[in-house]
Amino acid sequence: MSFRIEPDPSFKDALSAADRSLAGIWVCSGSPLVAEICAGAGFDWLFIDAEHSPNGLESILAQLQAVRGYPVVPVVRPPVNDTVVIKQYLDLGVQSLIVPMVNTAEEALAAVQACHYPPMGVRGVGSALARSARWNRIPDYLNRASESLTLIVQIESAQAVANVEEIVATEGVDGIFIGPSDLAASMGVIGQQDHPEVVAAVEKSIAAGKTAGKFVGVNAFAEGTAKRYIELGADFVGVGADVALLARGSEALAAKFVSAEAAKSGTPASY
Repeated sequence: MSFRIEPDPSFKDALSAADRSLAGIWVCSGSPLVAEICAGAGFDWLFIDAEHSPNGLESILAQLQAVRGYPVVPVVRPPVNDTVVIKQYLDLGVQSLIVPMVNTAEEALAAVQACHYPPMGVRGVGSALARSARWNRIPDYLNRASESLTLIVQIESAQAVANVEEIVATEGVDGIFIGPSDLAASMGVIGQQDHPEVVAAVEKSIAAGKTAGKFVGVNAFAEGTAKRYIELGADFVGVGADVALLARGSEALAAKFVSAEAAKSGTPASY
């Protein structure tokens, strides 16, 4: 070949090089166009979600391709901690994963093994067929793949918080991402992410990750909450979502031109 193809940097590279907390936006629409708009907005990382969003392999691939030309790191969440699903995501070219609902060190180890070829893991070998290796155009991809992968596991249950020290101690886990919404639900205070017990659990998890020398992130759409967790040492924070911005922005625009009475009745204001 006339030029050398190398893997893109992954999330751990950006985190290691940063001198501040990295701000990210969720991309939940399933739209490559929206993903590209968000990629050019100035965020440090994009959270392409397939757990709570209408994303399949094809739409994730299209979004990876759409955002690649922008100075932003795509991080993808599969719907489940599953070896086969993770293999498919990696072969698409996903280099940074956030794996949901990891509650024990055993589950964390399963995610690690899914991400790596033998002997470290159980990832199936299909590099000649896969975008991840650029169809075997990346030199020595099979032996170098682990260098360009970042594995973040989610702490989002009371059980996970109880096991957080063991989870962050798992070799191959690069960091944790704390989800206060599911954490609140598991603690019996659903919808109360700012409940004192939930906040205490988040703070415990941040401290455990930092003590272990792992990267720590948290989801916090409220500005004040995000800044508080940044002060506590969060390396990355999810601060908003494409669909939420569209929902709130469209509501605010409609409110300027549609009377409250018309909006309640569903009748156009001009009638």
